[in-house]
Amino acid sequence: MAPAGAMVLGYLLGSIPFGVILTRLAGAGDLRTIGSGNIGATNVLRTGRKGLAAATLLLDGAKGWAAVLLCEHLFPGTGVVAAAAAFLGHLYPVWLKFRGGKGVATMMGILLALHWPSALVYAGIWLGLLAILRISSLAGMTAAVSAPVSVALFSQFDLVLLLLALALLVLWKHRANIDRLLAGTEPRIGSKSG
Repeated sequence: MAPAGAMVLGYLLGSIPFGVILTRLAGAGDLRTIGSGNIGATNVLRTGRKGLAAATLLLDGAKGWAAVLLCEHLFPGTGVVAAAAAFLGHLYPVWLKFRGGKGVATMMGILLALHWPSALVYAGIWLGLLAILRISSLAGMTAAVSAPVSVALFSQFDLVLLLLALALLVLWKHRANIDRLLAGTEPRIGSKSG
């Protein structure tokens, strides 16, 4: 029963759509009708509310982190199961007809709970590329792809398959961004769409 409990709890925590909740509470409207329609921090930034975007980023990461640690506490040995469930909850939340975010911040939180040194590498790549290139999608995808490589380099081989699967899902959710990157039309941070 422990894996089932971790799956349910992990999914429910991961499925909390903080971007949608925070923008509504702040009177900024329905995030799904703004910019790209995505529920993540980059799209929250398009509302012009930097504080809301930062809060969304932190909370989307925190829910992944909390899901792993809470399930590991309640159901020892289920951290990886909880991580996968929380990630799927963020990408496909039942509350939003399974149309969720792209998973970059939630993956960061999951990685922080599973192996913090790799999370530091992830954060460094993500924030470094974001600062240099100002292309959110490229920075996020690169960070996600770095995760399975990073844990392998740290000899955390039990995490490689999970993180490879999560990275592939991040790429899948960014497929429209990939098309725009290849076409040279992907917007940079500060633009109104994308």
